[in-house]
Amino acid sequence: MQKFYKVFLVLFIIFIAINLYALDWQSEVLSEDNLKFVFSIASAAIGLILLFVLNTWSKIGVKK
Repeated sequence: MQKFYKVFLVLFIIFIAINLYALDWQSEVLSEDNLKFVFSIASAAIGLILLFVLNTWSKIGVKK
């Protein structure tokens, strides 16, 4: 994995961890107060998926 992808991997994991910590676990997950954190977690998860897809595509083009 290239350094560029590793930087974004760490950033997305940190974003997910911070938002999981900020969730109010006493109320519903999809309550109005938690919704901004849930959307942020979802976007970071989509970013992680795209990161692994881009990393795989970059490996396909390289000849051994």
